[in-house]
Amino acid sequence: MAAQRNAPSGLQRLARATGYSLRGFRAAWRHEAAFRQECVLAALLAPCAFLLAENLAQAALLLAVTALVLVVELLNSAIEAAMDRISPERHPLAGRAKDLGSAAVFATLVLAAVVWALVLADRLG
Repeated sequence: MAAQRNAPSGLQRLARATGYSLRGFRAAWRHEAAFRQECVLAALLAPCAFLLAENLAQAALLLAVTALVLVVELLNSAIEAAMDRISPERHPLAGRAKDLGSAAVFATLVLAAVVWALVLADRLG
């Protein structure tokens, strides 16, 4: 019960969670080259989404799949960091976890490319 009374609540909990999230973004930017590359690509694609889209729903779709790539990359980086923390030795299950995270990023990149191509084809067609 004492721990519950000292636990942060409301805005204090939100402020702490925001701080942890910002720390995570900084760590990803600092330590993950793929995340930096995808952030640059997302920054370039964001204005293009509004130029390419015929309506706000299409723009939202383009922005959403672009952001999804970043989200999945963050999760993949978390998996890799956790596996490296557990043991620096090679292990089949650690390798599988890392490969599955990488596959998730790849699938998301393919999804984003397909959505962008379909919107572009719709716009040009």
